[in-house]
Amino acid sequence: MLTLCIKYKLDSHKLSEFEGYARNWPAPIERCGGKLVGYFLPTKLAGRTDEGLALINFPSLAAYEQYREQLMNDPDAKANVARADNSGCILVEDRSILQPVGMEA
Repeated sequence: MLTLCIKYKLDSHKLSEFEGYARNWPAPIERCGGKLVGYFLPTKLAGRTDEGLALINFPSLAAYEQYREQLMNDPDAKANVARADNSGCILVEDRSILQPVGMEA
């Protein structure tokens, strides 16, 4: 198993727009072959208030590559990205692929 980790640098004045963006992802992600662990918003309790996170699991790198291709052609995914771009809520996205250690995949 592999996990896509997307770290977002957000406009802290537009967190509600990012929340809407995050809430629109489960169906396209699942439809295109990913297993959404979750989207996470920052809090004012601890840490940075301008960072968000998404975690999505895949059984293999090939499955992730197929997911990316399908997602780029998914109408709901395209519309969600366009809404986020228009709102300016996401300033930077940083993607990495992680693998679990010390646990069964």
